[in-house]
Amino acid sequence: QVQLVESGGGLVQAGGSLRLSCAVSGRTFSNYVMGWFRQAPGKEREFVAAIRWSDTSTSYADFVKGRFTISRDNAYTTVHLQMNSLKPEDTAVYACAAKWGSFSDSSLRYDYWGQGTQVTVSS
Repeated sequence: QVQLVESGGGLVQAGGSLRLSCAVSGRTFSNYVMGWFRQAPGKEREFVAAIRWSDTSTSYADFVKGRFTISRDNAYTTVHLQMNSLKPEDTAVYACAAKWGSFSDSSLRYDYWGQGTQVTVSS
């Protein structure tokens, strides 16, 4: 059974940092792309960042470039999202997801999802 479990969310002041983690289990994800998405109340789910397990190539949404960094461990078990210089508009539920093959910023292309973790940035 495939499982993606996020952790690391919380409350932080504007300008602060958080590190989210996504622990994966249940299958081999070496040919997969792992993505982070977020959804704020009343808004559509949006793409944040993605990484390919096999070569660690990455893709970012424009609004997080230079502030967020996605990475994965060498054991293919955990993906991280380091979030720096957080802003109140970053407040959302952040969820990790997995898809086979190439990058995509469309949530519809992802096959597996975690439950999400809440990130709240106060001003």
